[in-house]
Amino acid sequence: MSHYSKAEQDDWLTIYLKYLLFVFNFFFWVGGVAVMAVGIWTLAEKSNYLNILASSTFAVSAYILIFAGSLVVITGFLGFSAVVREQRSCLSTYFSLLLLIFLIELVAGVLAYIYYQRLGEELKQHLTQTLTENYALPGKAHITHSIDRLQQDFQCCGSNSSTDWQQSAYILSSESGARVVPDSCCKTVTFECGRRDHPSNIYKAEGGCITKLEQFLADHLLIMGAVGIGVSCLQISEPKHS
Repeated sequence: MSHYSKAEQDDWLTIYLKYLLFVFNFFFWVGGVAVMAVGIWTLAEKSNYLNILASSTFAVSAYILIFAGSLVVITGFLGFSAVVREQRSCLSTYFSLLLLIFLIELVAGVLAYIYYQRLGEELKQHLTQTLTENYALPGKAHITHSIDRLQQDFQCCGSNSSTDWQQSAYILSSESGARVVPDSCCKTVTFECGRRDHPSNIYKAEGGCITKLEQFLADHLLIMGAVGIGVSCLQISEPKHS
């Protein structure tokens, strides 16, 4: 009778662990989808501005999150299969992939946090130079488009102010057509509207585009860092209970 009770208890324990692992795997899979979504959202929202950033750390962090999220989704399906079929080999592979994913997400989160710390200094050093030296020059169409989108999206003009454009190679050239700022500085964009830099015609955002872009990127870097580190810690702590 005692032997039967022990066997019955073992069966119940196996069933309990099976469903516990199943529930964990479901939340693990949802977390992976969330991580991947944050990475895709980050690149989609900021793809127009990546060309004017000196460092590729921002984009790398987003790509790592997308890769990690994709791996989580695939691993999640492996976990479901391992639970249903009760295959020990699949479970071993599953937990090995958990560790790998933890490390990948942790790296992405740390990279995002580190870049967040030096974001302001990079923008101050690089954005003004990009505006003055690369805007509307041959072979720099991607940068020109990024700057135009930046000024229109954030309703700003110039790195620190509209006067930054006075040193621009484009504005100083005959190609500018007597413009004092690019047309993308205008509140209502029309051909050669950049000839007038009066506040009624162009954006005069306090702190210029640097302040706007820095806050925008900082918010997303914090989200990327929190998601990467937070989900990785959740994933490495949960399996201990299963």
